[in-house]
Amino acid sequence: MTERRTALVTGASRGIGLACAHALAQAGARVVLAARNRELLETAAAAIRSEGAEAYVVEMDMSAADSIKAAITQAAKEFGRIDILVNNAAITRDGIAMRMKQSDWDAVIDTNLSGAFFAMQHVLPAMMRERWGRIVNISSVVARSGNAGQANYVAAKAGLIGLTKSLAQEMASRNITVNAVAPGFIETDMTNVLSDELKTKIRAGIPLQRFGKPEDVAAAVEFLCSEKAAYITGHVLDVNGGMYM
Repeated sequence: MTERRTALVTGASRGIGLACAHALAQAGARVVLAARNRELLETAAAAIRSEGAEAYVVEMDMSAADSIKAAITQAAKEFGRIDILVNNAAITRDGIAMRMKQSDWDAVIDTNLSGAFFAMQHVLPAMMRERWGRIVNISSVVARSGNAGQANYVAAKAGLIGLTKSLAQEMASRNITVNAVAPGFIETDMTNVLSDELKTKIRAGIPLQRFGKPEDVAAAVEFLCSEKAAYITGHVLDVNGGMYM
């Protein structure tokens, strides 16, 4: 990055979010790590600082609009405006659609879709004033393919793609790009709970014959946040080993 930027990454205490924070920090950004667990955030920030980069933490609950607003306001006040937003935070509450509780539907939509929207809404005014901004929303391969037992998660992640394209059109005239990355099966806490049998079955359907690493997703995010991607907006970049084309 040619200019010092401030990047806010949600769900940054572990997994893909943490890898994104590391990648952006290594590219020269000042990173703000946001999640619910402050202890995990402090550990993650310390690791980034040990590499010689600037890292800060803010507690943020993506299911609560007030929490999102307060955290972004705090981050902007203490660390300068937010130039880059990576909407990564997500939860799952899996179950067959006809038996899915409304609370499980609401929790996933509120966190994975509504939370991402409110985060974008709160960072956009400063980006518009500066006439520069990068937003990357982390969607999922299942947003394109569908997935049985994940109606809520798939709906939220597919909604995030539509949201990305709409915001890209609204913000393009202000030199703000809005893109999405759609990971396949990545080695994270979310996929580690799968049985070995299921992992073997999934791996057989991936042309590269392996799960991805958080760093694979982070590399795509870092690219989309860079000046090299200045003419890319409204795009969904698949990082899935070829499992969906």
